[in-house]
Amino acid sequence: MPREIITLQFGQCGNQIGMEFWKQLCMEHGISHTGTLEEYATEGTDRKDVFFYQADDDHYIPRAVLLDLEPRVIQGIINSPYSKLYNTENIFMSKHGGGAGNNWASGYDQGDRLYEDILEIIDREAENSDSLEGFTLCHSIAGGTGSGVGSFILERLNDRYPKKLTQTYSVFPIIDNDQVSDVVVQPYNSILTLKRLIQNADCVVVLDNTALNRIAAERLKIDSPTFAQINQLVSTIMSTSTTPLRYPSYMHNDLISLIAALIPTPRLHFLASAYTPLADEKEESKVRKTTVFDVMRRLLQPKNLMVSTDRDKRINHCYISLLNIIQGEVDPSQVHKSLLRIRERKLCQFIPWGPASIQCFLSKKSPYLKTTHRVNGLMLANHTSISTLFQRTLRQFEKLMKRGAFIEQYKQQPLFRDNLDEFDSAREAVQQLIDEYNAATRSDYFSFSQQS
Repeated sequence: MPREIITLQFGQCGNQIGMEFWKQLCMEHGISHTGTLEEYATEGTDRKDVFFYQADDDHYIPRAVLLDLEPRVIQGIINSPYSKLYNTENIFMSKHGGGAGNNWASGYDQGDRLYEDILEIIDREAENSDSLEGFTLCHSIAGGTGSGVGSFILERLNDRYPKKLTQTYSVFPIIDNDQVSDVVVQPYNSILTLKRLIQNADCVVVLDNTALNRIAAERLKIDSPTFAQINQLVSTIMSTSTTPLRYPSYMHNDLISLIAALIPTPRLHFLASAYTPLADEKEESKVRKTTVFDVMRRLLQPKNLMVSTDRDKRINHCYISLLNIIQGEVDPSQVHKSLLRIRERKLCQFIPWGPASIQCFLSKKSPYLKTTHRVNGLMLANHTSISTLFQRTLRQFEKLMKRGAFIEQYKQQPLFRDNLDEFDSAREAVQQLIDEYNAATRSDYFSFSQQS
């Protein structure tokens, strides 16, 4: 029996990457942009039911909830060729259409006020599922709607569906001294959202805009990557990471089996990803020949990681866990040989207190999509160096807080009207996460866990 996943798309960024994700899934499963099954895709062995359900007229409808406080992006989806794909009852736009003004507190407050309406949609989708496994949230942590409303709904989902898994694809903003951000208050929004991701999500796949732009420039040779090109990268990560659910095997066939393999302790649930070989929109790639070992070796290279991390000589950062999803014509013996070669060459270092193993899942490719490569792979990794990304965000937050910059717009919202304790609480939660990731690099990690 398929374990269904409901996808929640919140804010401008969440709906843009969600739109690309559904386009990709439709192509992989042979579903047209109107939701009808193409003639060539009637005898597939794939599990469409995990992410789609069939309407009374046999059209496939995504199990998706689209929400935004300003109409521009969702209106674009409604006017696109994919407008008939979605259930219009699951599209929620704020009546006043003013958005959250890139203010986390405004988004959080509006989430509180709109909670009953949003929950009615989510409950209806949940009741429409035979065996709901959990929720996937697509959002950005830097703006107002995806971060604010997303944070509020995450908290409420935990209360209302305590036994269901919550996974997020969270887009982190550009945190680079050389590049200017569009949102000056993004450090505030990011820290406040991170607290909720730490406390209320079971698994967070980190999609770092700094790294995504670097990869588009360096690997795909795109001088000025557009939002559409970056979103295409993100949709590739999302669709490939869900192949074990849609093309199941005896080992990895639901979300819990993936998460259990990657997350040893509850708080260390932030995952980095890498994908190779990358191809641009014209399906042109710089990699001409692929082998299992070459794909697995490339996945371990820091330049292919979709999270920008800093080197810290004081801390010996290492892998906590690692899962490779290998797609294509692959002989299991090739995987075994590749793993031996990686071990011999010591290409990756693992934590001292856990098993040092690279887990591999051999996945089918969609029979309806032509690809230029024989083998491609996705890595989902729990790596302690991700703490340096949180550290950079925290440093930017503290710079703004020290000056009291742009605080007035937060004080106008109910959560901050009396005091700024929520900022202190969020800062403390993120600092504790950084400390725990750093402690995970040491053999005495379990004594640290008991103290905290």
